Amino acid sequence: MNITPSAPPRLPSPNRPGGDAVAPPAAHASTAGPPAPGRGRLPPPGAARVATRGQRLGLTFGVLVAVALAFWLFSPILTPFVLAACIAYFLDPAAAQLERIGVRRGFAALLLVLALALAALLAVLLLYPLLIAQVSVLLQRLPGYVLRTGQTVRDAMTALAEALGEDVLDSRLQDLAVGQAGAIVSFLGTTLARLLGGGIAIFYVFTLVTVTPVVAFYLLRDWPAMVRQVDGWLPRRSAATLRQLGRDMDRVLSAWLRGQLICCAILAVYYAAALSAVGLELGLTVGLMAGILSFIPYVGSITGMITALLLALAQFGTWGAMLLVLGVFVFGQVVEGYIIYPRLLGNRVELHAVWVIFALFAGGVVFGFLGVLLAVPIAAAIGVVARHWLRRYLESPLYLDPPRTGE
Repeated sequence: MNITPSAPPRLPSPNRPGGDAVAPPAAHASTAGPPAPGRGRLPPPGAARVATRGQRLGLTFGVLVAVALAFWLFSPILTPFVLAACIAYFLDPAAAQLERIGVRRGFAALLLVLALALAALLAVLLLYPLLIAQVSVLLQRLPGYVLRTGQTVRDAMTALAEALGEDVLDSRLQDLAVGQAGAIVSFLGTTLARLLGGGIAIFYVFTLVTVTPVVAFYLLRDWPAMVRQVDGWLPRRSAATLRQLGRDMDRVLSAWLRGQLICCAILAVYYAAALSAVGLELGLTVGLMAGILSFIPYVGSITGMITALLLALAQFGTWGAMLLVLGVFVFGQVVEGYIIYPRLLGNRVELHAVWVIFALFAGGVVFGFLGVLLAVPIAAAIGVVARHWLRRYLESPLYLDPPRTGE
């Protein structure tokens, strides 16, 4: 049976005399009548819910506390996972390029991770025996290095005493300087031997060769999906601002990270080849370490230069050889500052060198190697957020409000 709903009763229109108007529909049973005692009036159906400022601040603070607590609790086991995330972030543009030419994302991720793992394994197989051989040479010749360094420093102190007078530099001061120079060379030699003999081997076996490549593959394969998922979790009110901040962080971090890694690789090859060419017996080891430590602005080159100068003094005992080593590092710094760095990074990097050095050392003190891996991303994020709030401040009445008359 076809039932046609009856028309609502016609009521006089308030706009014109005798006019008709449609009566409003009856209220829903659940909302009819006065509100219950002690309870506020319920919002009408379909009304939008607005989050308060306290709720937004509470959510932000809660997320930050949860992330910090997770890093604090699981920091002993997070290193391979964070390293895998860095590898996936570094390889994501290459995977996206392979995907654009028709290669499936999973297969592209597998190819890139395998290529990186094979390159790391090849470097270990080729370089590690050479480094171990140099460590054995260092341990054999370390006593001779100490004696030659002491003799060179003693001759220099004697010449300086003759030039300035015996009263200025007495024999006790000369003996102290000779002993300290020998102690420094001995300390550098034993530290380098222990580092290459134990720490690097354990690190490669348990992280680079086992856990890290597997985690890096899965992260690289699912990277676009994870980004879309995180984007779907953003609060709708601030989604546009958060996306812009994320793009700025990605631009700064990708430019610095990829440019700095390529720069470190070029400097490591140059320093190793140049120091070996001038005849420094440990030139390969010192050059590679100087290039790798160039990840920390100015620290790598200064550390490598001082170490190479001391080893040249211990091996050759002449100022001419030390000048050659100094020339290698000066030329490397000129090439890095005026050719490599501007071409690879240019003006895209908005991370000041002092801020990067502070972040790396602070991260290392708090979380060790894990903190070093997280230092630059966190520094980039803080820098982007700080610039965003600075722009908002400069556009706000707090900055633009003119002074009152008479002030």
